[in-house]
Amino acid sequence: MTLKIYNSLSGEKEIFKPILDGNVGMYVCGPTVYSNVHLGNVRTFMSFDFIYRTLMFLGFKVRYVRNITDAGHLTDDGNVDNDRFVKQSRLEKLEPMEIVQKYTVDFHKVLDIFNLLPPTIEPTATGHILEQIELTQKLIDTGFAYESNGSVYFDVLEYNKRGLNYGELSRRNIEELFANTRDLDGQNEKKNPQDFALWKSASPAHIMRWNSPWGEGFPGWHLECTAMSTKYLGENFDIHGGGMDLKFPHHECEVAQGKACNGTAPVNYWMHANMLTMNGQRMSKSTGNYILPMELVSGENDFFEKPFHPTVVRFCFMQAHYRSVLDISNDAMIAAEKGFQRLMEAMKELSAISNQQLAGSGKQKAEGNFSINAWKQKCYDALTDDFNSPILISHLFEAVKFIFALKDGKETISENDLAEFKQLMNDFVYEVLGLQNIEENNNEKLDQTLQVLIELRNQARKAKNFELSDQIRDKLLEKGIELKDGREGTTYVLN
Repeated sequence: MTLKIYNSLSGEKEIFKPILDGNVGMYVCGPTVYSNVHLGNVRTFMSFDFIYRTLMFLGFKVRYVRNITDAGHLTDDGNVDNDRFVKQSRLEKLEPMEIVQKYTVDFHKVLDIFNLLPPTIEPTATGHILEQIELTQKLIDTGFAYESNGSVYFDVLEYNKRGLNYGELSRRNIEELFANTRDLDGQNEKKNPQDFALWKSASPAHIMRWNSPWGEGFPGWHLECTAMSTKYLGENFDIHGGGMDLKFPHHECEVAQGKACNGTAPVNYWMHANMLTMNGQRMSKSTGNYILPMELVSGENDFFEKPFHPTVVRFCFMQAHYRSVLDISNDAMIAAEKGFQRLMEAMKELSAISNQQLAGSGKQKAEGNFSINAWKQKCYDALTDDFNSPILISHLFEAVKFIFALKDGKETISENDLAEFKQLMNDFVYEVLGLQNIEENNNEKLDQTLQVLIELRNQARKAKNFELSDQIRDKLLEKGIELKDGREGTTYVLN
């Protein structure tokens, strides 16, 4: 098995060679938790969830680190007074860390709904202030950074003078960067307009602040990821991921910080997920072409004719390669829902096929046109070719046709192949793509709901509130659910 990954640094697919055989260290830039996570973010995190699942399926032991940015994120104009957390805290009349907690909880809820696995480690920027101060001091000591009025900046020109190349990841020429840069922040502090902040001095009105050798302040956004990734994955690790919009300047700055601090490239494979558009246009609050994840799921929006289950949304997203622009629309979601239902119907039919049934029909020998081994290889080839989810899904629908042909007696399969085929389909659909069986989930929720009602009825009986107890029993019976009381407790039967 040879895994190939498209490396943004080289601009080519490369054979993946982990630093430690059989192990993968992967860092993905997490959310800045000052507002609700938007659908484009979900697409990025879902892409790396698929990559994470695939790596584990292929047999790698993965340490997956995804951070929470909860401090020091300035708006595009670089103004200290426009720190996103501070601005949002003023708007909502909450403390900045209340804003952090509120939207961190929202982030986790949304990702849980879309069945994303949690990372191995989820560090926060505020939990690693000491590490960021130490890195900043190291960069000052090695001459790559300088202090100015209580702030510390990375010296981009000095970096390039030493034979290094600021702009290598985003393929930008430093002369053009300087020519096209407006110094919007620290005009009297920076040596060069392109220098970026490692530590910012806090104004008297700035709430989020920490002590440092340079005075009270807060860390620069780019430094946070360097501090957290190197702490948990080392000075050089395998994979760094994020959205395409982070390539410059955020990831470019991470490359420079890593090389300047440690004398080595911090990451071997840079991976970037592409953007999400809606109805052929970029999603933007200012234009009104914008929807939150839960608005798509609930149906409370003006763009889609109905609600869509989170796993249908996930299936839709998985039909585009992570490096391709994904456009969603009402028609695309309806088509995805139909495709998902067809896939689930096939999975149900496959689980019902037994060796005994095949034996009874006299079809034990594989004589059909569908080769399990060839199909399996094509699925693996899709996964190992830069995590190609749409190609994997196309092969799954080849299997769907085969399943219905089996049901109709038009195809055959051996007993051993059937067991392997069932396992592979379950692995690819549920473990790798991360899809969920909606019907099974609904049954589980129904059982949980009925258990709550049974407990409420038991409490009513203990309190001798027989009117309420009988009411619960009778109302359930009207809905076709019969309660049966026995020595071991109350059970229910669906009529």
